[in-house]
Amino acid sequence: MSALHTLPIPRIPQPTTTHEHAWLVESRHPTSEGVVLYVRCVECAMRRVDVQAHTHMPPAAVSIGISSPQS
Repeated sequence: MSALHTLPIPRIPQPTTTHEHAWLVESRHPTSEGVVLYVRCVECAMRRVDVQAHTHMPPAAVSIGISSPQS
């Protein structure tokens, strides 16, 4: 059964400016899957988690970018 009167789904505001992120590694930890990297963009402070499966391979993102709360 569906309701006739529903509230709209709130949308997460998207950043108005886009840029290419310059990721800075904040910490790294060896795991059985490779090295897990916690990275932060130096310009917008967005964070994400990467994994580097082999030392000769580039890291790959395993999470979406999470922006820091604005103060």
